[in-house]
Amino acid sequence: MYGNKVFICGVDTSKLLLLSEEEKEQLLKRTKLGDKNARDKLINGNLRLVLSVVQRFSGRGENPDDLFQVGCIGLMKSIDNFDVNQNVKFSTYAVPMIIGEIRRYLRDNNSIRVSRSIKDTAYRAMQAKEKLMNKSQKEPTVQEIADELGIAREDVVVALESIVDPVSLYDPVYSDGTDTVYILDQVGDNNDDLNWLGELALKDSIKKLSQREKNILTLRFMQGKTQMEVSEEIGISQAQVSRLEKCALKKIRN
Repeated sequence: MYGNKVFICGVDTSKLLLLSEEEKEQLLKRTKLGDKNARDKLINGNLRLVLSVVQRFSGRGENPDDLFQVGCIGLMKSIDNFDVNQNVKFSTYAVPMIIGEIRRYLRDNNSIRVSRSIKDTAYRAMQAKEKLMNKSQKEPTVQEIADELGIAREDVVVALESIVDPVSLYDPVYSDGTDTVYILDQVGDNNDDLNWLGELALKDSIKKLSQREKNILTLRFMQGKTQMEVSEEIGISQAQVSRLEKCALKKIRN
């Protein structure tokens, strides 16, 4: 152990110290009296608790050793702030602290950068949400949170959305053991099929045009040239350009 970090790389986690509730209680009391050895033993005796929390964040592509060390910081904070006079199990208090520390780390190290002001608004919104829940014993609405903070409802929505962990389009949402449904399979818009089929039909129609017809459409609609400019470039009359253009467009429409 060094400072606020615990290093266990290469250590067999199955051999980590496991404390009884009575031992935890005694060590917590000694820690509150300033016994550093008791604090160290308490930390080492709760590393399995940190590991169990880290497992909840598996599959995110984060280094588990980094998450473990961050989780240990949350463990240390919970030890330092735990009130031994409250009739609450230490693990009940520590788990949310560890989870919060890891989530804070993930937010601050997110590849999608969010401005500090929006993050601050989000943290204030979460605190207001917790305060309102404790007061009314029910989930507050976005408008209630906004009223509590004295800001616009839209600002609360943007702030809270900014700290939600991004997901991959290839994250599975359902699997029956054979076929897996991914988020990508659920994404689309109302015109997906029409756009896709229309694009295929358009490409197929263009392939059936003559080379001259393709050249005319390219010059007219891709390069924005007039019929007179096209006629001069390919060496035919404007009337012929007009006739071939209409014929090509009719083929495509058909």
